[in-house]
Amino acid sequence: MAQSAYLLGLISDTHGLMRPEALDALQGTDLIIHAGDIGDPAVLESLATIAPVRAIRGNNDRGAWAANFLAAEVVELGSHSIYVLHNLMELDLDPAAAGFTAVVCGHSHKPAVEKRGSVLFVNPGSAGPRRFKLPVTVATMTLTFGRCEAHVVPLRLTPLSRKR
Repeated sequence: MAQSAYLLGLISDTHGLMRPEALDALQGTDLIIHAGDIGDPAVLESLATIAPVRAIRGNNDRGAWAANFLAAEVVELGSHSIYVLHNLMELDLDPAAAGFTAVVCGHSHKPAVEKRGSVLFVNPGSAGPRRFKLPVTVATMTLTFGRCEAHVVPLRLTPLSRKR
């Protein structure tokens, strides 16, 4: 992808549930990053109908289907490098010193966008089964020359999908 601006879809913690609302929220993205706890390879197949997908393995991704996914990955787009891992508590490098623009993680199911020095940390939250009273969300990230911004996107659930 050699272009001047990118719109990324960020999703995590689907745990095998691909909500139609999440697919709708990610329409128009250039690339989708799944930050782990995929739960079922069919989730990635659904996402791939929208845009290319890069995914990492979460702590609940087990079995033969998950063996080929790395625990962490670097996604490079234009002048930006994004470090992707599932659990932020397992970050074992200094992202600013390593030259990363952003760190994308999941695991906690808590959506967050936080700038720490020169690095943007993004957790898209969980798009899978509702956990406790946490919102069901994805996120988008816009990359342009010298800029990186992200926004959490709450999913508007239908009455049927609210039960999951």
